[in-house]
Amino acid sequence: MSALTSMPRSSMLLSVTMVAGVSTAVAQEASVSDQGLTPVIVQGEVYRSTATKSALEPEETPGSLDVIDREAIETRGGDSVSEALRYTPGVTPELRGGAVTRLDQYSIRGFQDARTAYDGLLLLNNGWNLVPQIDPWAIEAIEVFKGPASVLYGNQPPGGLVNLIAKQPDGNRYNDIRLEVGTRNLLEAKGEFTGTVGSLPLTYDVVALGRQRDGQAVTSEEERFLFVPSVNWQLSEDTLVNLNLYLQRDPSAGIYNAIPAKGTVYDNPNGRLDPDFYAGDANYNTFDRDILMPGYKIAHQFNDRWNFLQNARFLDGSVYQENTYNTGLAADNRTLGRRAYLTDEESDGITLDNQLSGRVDWGQAEHNLLVGVDYLKLDSSILYKDAATVPLDLFNPNNRAIDPRGLAFNSPFAFGADFDLEYEQTGVYLQDQVRTGNWVLLGGGRYDWYESREEGDKYGAAIDDHFKQSDFTGRVGALYEFKNGFAPYLSYSQSFEPLAGSNRRGERFDPAEAAQWETGIKFTSADRRHTATLAGFSITKENDITRDPNGGPNDLIQAGETRSEGVEINLTTQPVDNLTIALSGTLLDVEITKDNSGLEGKTPVWVAEEMAALWFAYRFSEGTIAGTELGAGVRYTGETQLDALNTDTVSGHTLVDMNLLYDLGRLASSLDGFTASLTATNLFDERYYSCYDANNCWFGEERTVKAGLRYNF
Repeated sequence: MSALTSMPRSSMLLSVTMVAGVSTAVAQEASVSDQGLTPVIVQGEVYRSTATKSALEPEETPGSLDVIDREAIETRGGDSVSEALRYTPGVTPELRGGAVTRLDQYSIRGFQDARTAYDGLLLLNNGWNLVPQIDPWAIEAIEVFKGPASVLYGNQPPGGLVNLIAKQPDGNRYNDIRLEVGTRNLLEAKGEFTGTVGSLPLTYDVVALGRQRDGQAVTSEEERFLFVPSVNWQLSEDTLVNLNLYLQRDPSAGIYNAIPAKGTVYDNPNGRLDPDFYAGDANYNTFDRDILMPGYKIAHQFNDRWNFLQNARFLDGSVYQENTYNTGLAADNRTLGRRAYLTDEESDGITLDNQLSGRVDWGQAEHNLLVGVDYLKLDSSILYKDAATVPLDLFNPNNRAIDPRGLAFNSPFAFGADFDLEYEQTGVYLQDQVRTGNWVLLGGGRYDWYESREEGDKYGAAIDDHFKQSDFTGRVGALYEFKNGFAPYLSYSQSFEPLAGSNRRGERFDPAEAAQWETGIKFTSADRRHTATLAGFSITKENDITRDPNGGPNDLIQAGETRSEGVEINLTTQPVDNLTIALSGTLLDVEITKDNSGLEGKTPVWVAEEMAALWFAYRFSEGTIAGTELGAGVRYTGETQLDALNTDTVSGHTLVDMNLLYDLGRLASSLDGFTASLTATNLFDERYYSCYDANNCWFGEERTVKAGLRYNF
C-alpha cells in the first residue's frame, strides 16, 4: 500500500471539509450583516511565514524569527545549510566539526536534533543515516524560527525549526551560470534558469549543480549532482498549481569518523594530529545517497476573502554506507581500536499540509484566521552490520589496511540489525492572529496523533514495538507597535516529542514536553535601513528519560528535566548607502536540572554559552575600484563541554571569513553580465574542534578558498 493511499480517512475527510466549509462561512457573514450586527469582512492571504504560516512579517511577529537571504548565504561561503547558519544567534552549527559535511547538524537554544523543513514541509528522517540534505544552491532563503514550534508542525524539539525556502518561478527571464574552483581541488558548475513558456500560463525555475572536491580528511572525496525544476501553472485567475522536483545524487560525501581527544584537544606524548587526519580507511569508506522528492502545491483564491493552500511532497531515498568507528585508545596513546560497519537504508514517505486562511474584520479588530490539517508518514528499512577490524596507528597511519573481503560480519563477535521502521503523524491546528490598534495578538492550538512501529531483528533480539501517543500544544503572544519603530513583545509556546519505550512496570512513556517564555523588543526604522531584535527566553523540557533509582541498571523512568535560558541580539544597520553591518550575539545557560544518572547540574555537550558574530559589506561606487564589493566577518564560539559528565571543556575559537566581488563589465562592455568572486572561510586557518566525549572529537574546517566566475543574461 502506498503512503498516499494509506492516509487516514479522517485526514482526507477533514481536508475536503475545510474546502467545502468556505461557502458556509461566506453565507454566515451575509446573515450577520443582514441582522444589523457588527459587520464581518473576510479577506484572503497567500504568503505564509515559518513562524505563523501567515503574512506576518518577522518584525511584527511576537517571537524570534531570523531570515538569512540569498545574498548572505552566498557571500558568507555557505556550501551547506549548517555552514549558512554560522552567523545566526542562538544556533550552534556543525556539531561534528566542519570536516563532516554529509549531514546538517546543529542545535538551537541548546537543544540538539533540531528539525529541518523544506518549503514548509518537514524533511522525513529515519533517525539513522538517511536524511535528505538540501543544497543551499536550491534555496532562496533560510528562516530560523526560535523556540517550540509544535503548534504548527507537530513533533518538534523545543529549540526551534529551520525552514529552507525553495527557489520559485517568478515569470522573469533570468539565467545565471557559475563556475568555481578552490582548495581541495574543488571544481563546481551550477546554474539557475527562469522564464515563461511562450504565451502559455507557465513559468519555470530550473536549478542544477555538479560539484567534486577532496574531503578534508586524506583519501576522502565529496561529490554531488543536483537537479531541481519547478513549474507554476496558472490554471485560472484564482488557481495556481506548482509542480516541483528535488533530485540529488551524492556518490561520495567525505567522512564521518571521529578521532580521540588525545592528540587534538589534549597533548599526546607521541605528537599532534593534523587537521586532515583520517581515522578510517579508504578501502572501506562509502556513502552513496540518492534522494528523489517530487511535490506539488495547489493555491486557490475562493474570493477576496478566503484562500486555500495544499502543499505536498513525496520521498524516495536510499543510502549505502561503509565506515569504521573508534573503540578506544590503547595505553600507548597511539593505537586506536576500530570496528567496521555498514548500513543499507531505504525510505519512502509523504508529507502533506492543508491550510485554509482568511481575514475577518470584526469591529475594531482584524482577525487573520488559519485552520490546518497536516499529515506525514515514513516507511524505512534499515540493515546494519558490524565486525571487528584492524586497529590504526595514529602517528603512522595506514589508511588502506582494511580488506573488505576479510570482515567477519557473521562471526559470534559481530552484531547487527535488520528491521523496518514506520511512523506517521496527523495534526489539526487553529490559529488566530489579531490586529487591534497598535497591538498584534497571536493565539493557536494543535492536537497531534502520532504512531510508530519497529519490526524485525535488532542486535540479536526480535523486536515488534508499536506505540501511539497524542498531545495538545498551544501558543499565545502579544506585540505592541510604537510609532517610533520599537515593538516590545511577550510569548508563551509549547512543544512535544514522542518517546518509545516503557518503565519496569510496562507502562508506556508519555511524550517529552517543553514550554518557553520569551520576551523582547524589536526595532525597525521608518526607512527600514536599521533593524534589531533583543530577546530573552526560558525553556523547560520535562519527561526526559533517566535511570530508575528503584529498579535495575537498565530500568528507565521519565523524571528528567532540562532548562535553557538565554539572551540573543540580532542587529542589521546601513549607516551609509554602500555599507551594511550585521551583528549578533548569544548568552546561553543550559542545565540538566533533574536526572538520576549523574547528569543533574551538568551542561549538555555541543552547547556554547557564548557566541558572537559580526559581518560587514561595502560596495565601492566611485574611483578605480568601482564595482567592487567587499565583505568580511568574524565569528566567535565559546567553550563547550568535552563530555556529558562535564569532566573538561573544549576551548572556544574565533574565525574570520571574507568575500570579494568585482563587476567585470566595468572593464569592458563585452564583459557585461560577468562577475568575478573570491571567498575565504577560516581565513587564518585556525585549528579548532568539536567533541561528544574523549573518544569522539572532530576537526573544524580548515581554511577554504574559492574563486568563481558568474555570468548573468
